[in-house]
Amino acid sequence: MCVLVCKERQNKPSCFYIHYHTLSYTFKTNKYLESRSLRFGLFMFVIIYLSGMNAAVRAVVRMGLYVGAKVYFIHEGYQGMVDGGDNIKEASWESVSSMLQVGGTVIGSARCKEFRTHEGRLKAAHNLVQRGITNLCVIGGDGSLTGANLFREEWSELLGELVKKDLIASDAVQKYSALHIVGMVGSIDNDFCGTDMTIGTDSALHRIIEVVDAIMTTAQSHQRTFVLEVMGRHCGYLALVSALACGADWVLIPEMPPEDGWEDKMCQKLLHVICNSCYLVVKCLGFDTRVTILGHVQRGGTPSAFDRILASRMGVEAVLALLETTANTPACVVSLYGNQSVRLPLMECVQMTQEVQKAMDEKRFEEAVKLRGRSFENNLKTYKLLAHRKPESELPSSNFNVAVLNVGAPAAGMNAAVRSAVRVGISEGHKMFAVSDGFEGFYKGQIKEIKWADVGGWTGQGGSLLGTKRTLPAKHLEKIAEQMRKHNINALLVIGGFESLLQLYEARGTYEELCIPMCMLPATISNNVPGTDLSIGADTALNAIVETCDRIKQSASGTKRRVFIIETMGGYCGYLASVGGLAAGADAVYIYEEPFDIKDLQANVEHLTEKMKTTIQRGLVLRNENSNDNYTTDFIYQLYSEEGRGVFDCRKNVLGHMQQGGAPSPFDRNFGTKISAKAMQWISKKLVETFRNDSCCLLGMRRRALVFQPVVQLKDETDFVHRIPKEQWWLKLRPLMKILAKYKTSYDVSDSGQLEHVVRLRPTELEASVAM
Repeated sequence: MCVLVCKERQNKPSCFYIHYHTLSYTFKTNKYLESRSLRFGLFMFVIIYLSGMNAAVRAVVRMGLYVGAKVYFIHEGYQGMVDGGDNIKEASWESVSSMLQVGGTVIGSARCKEFRTHEGRLKAAHNLVQRGITNLCVIGGDGSLTGANLFREEWSELLGELVKKDLIASDAVQKYSALHIVGMVGSIDNDFCGTDMTIGTDSALHRIIEVVDAIMTTAQSHQRTFVLEVMGRHCGYLALVSALACGADWVLIPEMPPEDGWEDKMCQKLLHVICNSCYLVVKCLGFDTRVTILGHVQRGGTPSAFDRILASRMGVEAVLALLETTANTPACVVSLYGNQSVRLPLMECVQMTQEVQKAMDEKRFEEAVKLRGRSFENNLKTYKLLAHRKPESELPSSNFNVAVLNVGAPAAGMNAAVRSAVRVGISEGHKMFAVSDGFEGFYKGQIKEIKWADVGGWTGQGGSLLGTKRTLPAKHLEKIAEQMRKHNINALLVIGGFESLLQLYEARGTYEELCIPMCMLPATISNNVPGTDLSIGADTALNAIVETCDRIKQSASGTKRRVFIIETMGGYCGYLASVGGLAAGADAVYIYEEPFDIKDLQANVEHLTEKMKTTIQRGLVLRNENSNDNYTTDFIYQLYSEEGRGVFDCRKNVLGHMQQGGAPSPFDRNFGTKISAKAMQWISKKLVETFRNDSCCLLGMRRRALVFQPVVQLKDETDFVHRIPKEQWWLKLRPLMKILAKYKTSYDVSDSGQLEHVVRLRPTELEASVAM
């Protein structure tokens, strides 16, 4: 049993294109065409190190160099900017090598009271002007970003003072007339308005969930109740999402303060659970209880795959934003909205964040939750829906039977989705039925009712506890229809691949039993389901790939130069290889969607050979399992071994099914839980409506929203031969991966983030949170 407590602390544009060419760039808008040289001051100012920030540092440096800019590190945050000297150093490509897997920040961080004074900011301005730096990429929290904006607003005045003191030449005022600021939010608390996720949050959730999973075994063995305290300052995000991800029995967060008499309610809730699992609470019930304070372990450790990808995308977007900025452009912050990067006015976000705290101070908690944003609001609604079972007398009586089953290969997060579906369905008054072993079990009659308590503890379990098979329903439709009649199944929730639901839909003309509401939740590690940007299980698989790549690269530490050739799963879909390569810092990635020949392979070998001679000691090459019938993993290994002879040697690894197993990541647990809850609410609505053709849908994430899409519409979007969507969003990340690997390639950013406003980000009724 787990009770989570959040620790509260009181202290508080136009389209353009970039092309790599002789280390210069041209950017094109509707108003002007010009080239200019840039100098970026890259610095970090956070109180304590956060996982994932080094990926942002790496991306900013390499993207800055890619567009022909000089990039500088400012060590120790604002303190380094004030002190100057060796704290401000020019960055090179090699200076950000081998840092993706490192937690914290390699350029340091420090508090700086002096920068809060006018005199301190004057010193900082002097140090920047001396080096010609007029563009700052700031990675930190709302305090750091607010300080950067004040610095920007005072810039002209500060230069004037420096001229009067004869510290800079008079023509420097015109030459360095404007300071441009772009921010990225680094905070495990995820308390900054305007973004679904901040850099470092997902890694912190990984640390929390790792501890919770470990504690669960002790709790079960010793029949104890555990109270965990997590960080979060005045924001309960970490506690709330962790509670969702581990199925905590109770959560205490600032945005939902306990009501009078909450102690009795909590003990009653725990006693209800204890009837089945023998756990207790000390003070009221005399039960054996332990308190665990996680502390700063949440801030450290190796960054998760999500954080590395987020930070890399945000870092590149920050550079692009600086390229487009003008003297009249407000300071902006790069944010994540759904699966898209957006740019928001910095001070709008800061003001909204301050409004949240004001609402909290004035005890306007419902308003504070809404101001936190759609991600927090939807997490809270889902937790309330799942955590507390209503008495039987208060449940609606729907008289509907709903079946849930898993299909296809196992994917981490399936069990969390089943748990959510069962409990939401029961809360809606339905009788829930579990089907074992997918459609194979369906036609064999392996169907039984499943209760609320039956799915307790399922969120942290990998694989599929219901069992799942790749069997498609087409050959067994008559027996499936017979079982649906026998058990009076009125609706169906399928968790897995896409094709099975399409076959049921197409058979509706023959079998009346199939004319019921049906919903598909995408669940596959390959992330190859049409109609969705992400599938349940893909994040866990990515983390397995990235963790393995980190270990493999570390195994070469201290040895001679070595290149690793690694084969990933994914069928014909290159998502795992491509995005895993971006997160692990791969030098090349081979996939089916981007055809390659022997000339491409030779060019990659030569490129890596040149890097090995001068800079890096280790190389990483990923290959999707079905990328090419002839250029196999063995062939590529032998080619690199032969062509790299005398410069580096090679090793190969086939990751295999380890990508499919293991405990689900926090993202997959949360994603599966929320979309399953949303699907069951949709099913409940459809059950009381007149039958319509749109009652057979896939619920997927499309850019910024969760969308129900009729499966028949997705048919034209699918390459059934190779079992992949015809269009895949992540292919746009491949040029980014190549740029960060030092390839001279074109990068089309015509659809890059445009400056928006915070108020426009409020979701419509149909939208839901897709980021954690």
